[in-house]
Amino acid sequence: MALKTNPLRKRQLGTSLSEINVTPFVDVMLVLLVIFMVTAPMMQSGIGVNLPQAETESAPAEEGLTLTITKDKYIHMENSVINQFLLEQKLKEYFYGKEKRIVFIRGDESIPFGFLMRILDITKKAGVVTVGLVTQPIEPEEKKRK
Repeated sequence: MALKTNPLRKRQLGTSLSEINVTPFVDVMLVLLVIFMVTAPMMQSGIGVNLPQAETESAPAEEGLTLTITKDKYIHMENSVINQFLLEQKLKEYFYGKEKRIVFIRGDESIPFGFLMRILDITKKAGVVTVGLVTQPIEPEEKKRK
């Protein structure tokens, strides 16, 4: 008793397995692309700080380190919160072996001046050569009032 197979049936199975439909794959990739395009600007917003206003705009250069100080006196360095007592050590570790030691401080306008001066003193003790304060420009309407 031999098992009989139909030769037509083999061809149908072979042809359907060899074809790959890429349309669903392309659809999924386009949906992922749209999701990343929408969420990418939200990821770069950073830490919310009300910067003090000045007539001249000062923005940090790309080669320096930016420290952000919030109104609650939290110090942010490279997406991590640093204690002010460990700041000197962290700055020394960050600038170890680097020629240019530049720090930009984005401080909230409501932090006490004494706290800001303490942070400036710590950065100078850590061997930082240049310290810049980041501000935002005064709105045109406010310039007219003055």
